[in-house]
Amino acid sequence: MSRTRWDGRGKVVVITGAGGGIGSEFARLVAARGATVVLVDLRAQAADAVAAWLPGSGHEVVTGDLTQRAEVDRVLAHVRARHGRIDVLVNSMGMTSAERFDERSPESIDRELAVNLNAPLMFTRLAVPLLKKSADARVISVVSLGAIFPLGETPIYTASKYGLRGAMLSIALDLKPKGITVGSVMPSATDTRMLRQEALDGGNAFQFQDPPQSAEHVAATMVGLLDKPRLEAYPKRGESWLVRVALLSPNLLPRIMPLFRAKGERGQARYISHLKSRGLVTQDGELVDEPTPGIGPHH
Repeated sequence: MSRTRWDGRGKVVVITGAGGGIGSEFARLVAARGATVVLVDLRAQAADAVAAWLPGSGHEVVTGDLTQRAEVDRVLAHVRARHGRIDVLVNSMGMTSAERFDERSPESIDRELAVNLNAPLMFTRLAVPLLKKSADARVISVVSLGAIFPLGETPIYTASKYGLRGAMLSIALDLKPKGITVGSVMPSATDTRMLRQEALDGGNAFQFQDPPQSAEHVAATMVGLLDKPRLEAYPKRGESWLVRVALLSPNLLPRIMPLFRAKGERGQARYISHLKSRGLVTQDGELVDEPTPGIGPHH
C-alpha cells in the first residue's frame, strides 16, 4: 500500500483522554494538518490548557466521565449538534494502579476495567452513527505493549489492554466493509503523567529496561496510522518482536522475568532521578504537573 499523507483540512477529530500526554500530542499534530479537534476529558483544566496552544481554530473541549452511559450520550450529542459527524475517533483515555492484586479492592478493579476497556468500547460503539457520516472514517485506540506481554505487578491493566487489543482487532474486521477503518497503537513505557506516578508508586519495573519514549513519538506513530492504515502500529518495533517471541513459550516466564528485574529496577531509579532533575518530582517524592506546552518548558 502506498503511503499517502492524511489531509486534516475540514476533518473532525474527537480525542478522549485529550488532556493527557499522548492525546494532547496527537491533537497538536492533527491540528497542525488543519483538523478541527474536539478534546474530551474528565479534567476540564487539563483539556482547556491543551486547547489553548493548539494550532488553527475551532477546537473545543467537552468534559465528561465516559464510564457513564449518560455522559457518553451527552458528549456525542454535542458533537452531533456542532459537527454532524466524526472523521477520526481516538481512544486515548486510560489509567493504571500500582496496588498489588491481592491487596486491591474489588471496586478499584471495576474502575480500572471500566476506564481502560468498557469505556472505549462503549464510546466507539455509540459513535458509529457519526463515523458513518464521514467519507473516510477512522478509529485509533491507544492500547499498550502490555496487551501482548503480561505485567506481573499490574494484572488489571494487563487484562484491560489484552481485552482492548482483541476487541479492536475484531472490530476492525467487522467495520472495514462498512466504511470505518480501525487501528491501534501499541506503545511500551511512555513518559506521561501516568507513568511518572506509577514509577513513584513502585509499579512494574520491567518496563524500565530502557528509558521511556516520548509522548510525541507515540503520537507521531498514530499519525502514521492515518497516513498508512493498518491494524496495529508499534512505536518501538524491536521491543514488539522481543515480547512476541517471549510469549511463544509462556511457561518460561517465571524463569525469564527475574533476569530482567534488576535492570528494570535500576532503570526505574534512573527515571525517577531524571524526573527530579526536570523539576517534575519534589524532594518529598510528590509529582508536579509539567508546564503547559507552548507556555513553559516542554519535554
